[in-house]
Amino acid sequence: MTFCLGMNLDEGLVGISDTRVLAGRESTMAKKSATYQGPGFSFFIMNSGLRSIRDKALLYFEDAFAKQTTVRERLFKVVDLFGAQVRRVAAEDGPVLKEVDLSFNIHALIGGQMISDSRHRLYLVYPEGNWVEVGQDTPYQIIGNSGFGKPILERTLRHTDPLLYAFKLGILAFDATRLCAADVDFPIDLLLYTRGSYQMIEHRYAREELAQISKWWQDRMRTAVDELPSPWVEAAFRKLDAQPGTGARGERRVEGLEAERLVSG
Repeated sequence: MTFCLGMNLDEGLVGISDTRVLAGRESTMAKKSATYQGPGFSFFIMNSGLRSIRDKALLYFEDAFAKQTTVRERLFKVVDLFGAQVRRVAAEDGPVLKEVDLSFNIHALIGGQMISDSRHRLYLVYPEGNWVEVGQDTPYQIIGNSGFGKPILERTLRHTDPLLYAFKLGILAFDATRLCAADVDFPIDLLLYTRGSYQMIEHRYAREELAQISKWWQDRMRTAVDELPSPWVEAAFRKLDAQPGTGARGERRVEGLEAERLVSG
């Protein structure tokens, strides 16, 4: 499986992808993001799904992108071009994969800005080659292992948040996924794009570099749970304490019965 997260903010874009690849019993490492930059354009593609079809679709796309320069005006044209390559690979490899009970499961996140775009954009591409735009209402999308990190982003992320704040949330979402899913792990690749810059920043983080954040977050969560306002909980525990054999009074009664048993024995 995979963890790829894209966030579309007023300031720009944040992308985070893990690098773990499982093939049977073997675990390897492979980059799951690709960046493309030139005069007046900058964008990234992050993929999830079977590595063989990811690599093939990306190679077909790069070949087509080099030849069809007109798509460099708008990012949605780039997304259309990539979707066409996904459908091409599906036609070539889909029937064979189906014969061995494998699904054609490629998904992609494409984010960036082209010369005629009024602002940066982020798109989600489905295995069928169609796509949707990731906008302000829900300014993030996860492909691959999406369930574990989503609650953190859903509660907290806003499209008006700074890039640094969004990146911190993304790290926490990845950390939650890594702890719960054996097929997601370090190192991770970070992509940063600032509005109107046409420059994509890339950086790779190893486990050791972010270990302090994971520990700090775990400690802070335990403290936060302990400090939760809890009158409603305390009301239930008062009833529990009032029952014979439970709570502080119940413990004393049990101790008394145990003493009587020892004396009689």
